[in-house]
Amino acid sequence: MLKQIMSNERLQENYTLVSSIKGIALINTVAILVATQNFSRFENSRQFACYTGMAPFCRQSGTSIHSQPRVSRLADKKLKALLTQAAQCAIRHDPNVKKYYERKLEEGKNKCLIVNNVRNKMIHRIFAVVRTKQLYQVDFYNPPNKTVA
Repeated sequence: MLKQIMSNERLQENYTLVSSIKGIALINTVAILVATQNFSRFENSRQFACYTGMAPFCRQSGTSIHSQPRVSRLADKKLKALLTQAAQCAIRHDPNVKKYYERKLEEGKNKCLIVNNVRNKMIHRIFAVVRTKQLYQVDFYNPPNKTVA
């Protein structure tokens, strides 16, 4: 796998960018590159989140049917499982994600819901890193734009 990735410049660049995120390793990165066709298949991270079953949908019909939002069963389950493992790894090793997870636990949220949120955050990070072409930085600070009068 690595030999194929290193033979293509664009694949190599995206592999390096995606694998810079804590929790994303070789197998996860390769699976994401294949599923997104090197980030040409999906326009944005929301489409990919929907494809992998991270985006919850609710059923409604007028005023009579209202259900809790649930994720689709038509999702790519293998990729979803890989992203779950990556999210659990990030919860253990990324201080920002760990702090988020603990805060949501204290609020009384369900653990599966929190892991789904972490997976979704990771998908958004992956697409942001590829879009900006910058390696992921744990303690990144983006100061607000100040206008000088």
